[in-house]
Amino acid sequence: MTQAFEVQSPRSPVAAIHQRLGATIVSRDGWSVPANYGDILFEYAAVRERGAGLSDLSSRGRIIVSGSEAVQFLNGLITNDMKTLAVNSWMPAAFPSVQGRLIASVRVVRLKDAGKNVTPTFLLDTEAATHERVLQTIERFTLAGDFRVTDVTSQTALLSLQGTDAAAFIRSVIGNEAADVGANQVVIQSWHAAELTIMRASHTGAEGFDVVVDSPQAGVVWDALHGAGARPVGFDALELLRIEAGVPRYGVDMDDTNVVPETNLDDAVSYTKGCYVGQEIIARIKYRGHVAKKLTGLVFAEPAQLAAGALIKASDAKEVGRITSVTYSPHLGRTIALGYLKYDYLQPDTNVLVGGDDAEIPAQVTALPFVGSVR
Repeated sequence: MTQAFEVQSPRSPVAAIHQRLGATIVSRDGWSVPANYGDILFEYAAVRERGAGLSDLSSRGRIIVSGSEAVQFLNGLITNDMKTLAVNSWMPAAFPSVQGRLIASVRVVRLKDAGKNVTPTFLLDTEAATHERVLQTIERFTLAGDFRVTDVTSQTALLSLQGTDAAAFIRSVIGNEAADVGANQVVIQSWHAAELTIMRASHTGAEGFDVVVDSPQAGVVWDALHGAGARPVGFDALELLRIEAGVPRYGVDMDDTNVVPETNLDDAVSYTKGCYVGQEIIARIKYRGHVAKKLTGLVFAEPAQLAAGALIKASDAKEVGRITSVTYSPHLGRTIALGYLKYDYLQPDTNVLVGGDDAEIPAQVTALPFVGSVR
């Protein structure tokens, strides 16, 4: 007789802490993650109002790339210009296909160069949904030169502190150097028995810091920040916060059917760096003037029961786009959505109609983000 075994999803190094805090655990992108800790609006308020929210983003993929040819190889694969990235800083980038379509969006972090020969070292951070795609894309170059790839996702944790008082919490727990790190900058700091890689970065439109730490020390960092007053925030509240911040999610707001310029990842693309995979298509879109459609925001004057995939129509009933994410924004007191619109309808304040369960609901186009300006 064959006995069936349940396949366990990967878990964060601080999974036991989430259970201790009473989190509802769900599977997302193949990982067991905390959906919430009992009150989504309370968690949301930790970020949008006075205070700070503490989230476990360890399900995101983390890949170390190093070698004397790392800059050359990566520069040929991503949309941003690796040659401009200084040590202890980070930039957004995208991996496109040869057709210019989106394989993954990533954060590229240049760490302190290692070794006697000053070998460039980078950390690639990407969504859990695109972790394997990025790994497969870059691993094929490991035999082509001095280019080394190490997946450190399971050996590390990524904790994120977001909110008005995020810097104050970092200052009180970790110190002034970490709290004073500039936008898109990185500091590596010894703290107790741990080495912390701390990045100034927002996923919510609020001030934020990400902390990468080896798995055995992750619980100590979490407990210190939580003990200082940071509130645990699960993925349900993070989903609401990221929509307000206009941050697209892979598999929801963008995928490999989208050419990169459609996805509103404008900061991730350099148009002066020269050749890379998919560059010709992306540059052609830029220099013909615009994309055919683009991800943008919609605001509804009245409460709206909508779902992803709802059609967007012009006043003459012409279909001009579709919704990808929708939520009620407590901060704005209105229903908001992300969606793709044809170019002629992207102007802010353009009036459109969105198909609901019972009727077409009026909405206005708005620039992103809905809330905040820190990215």
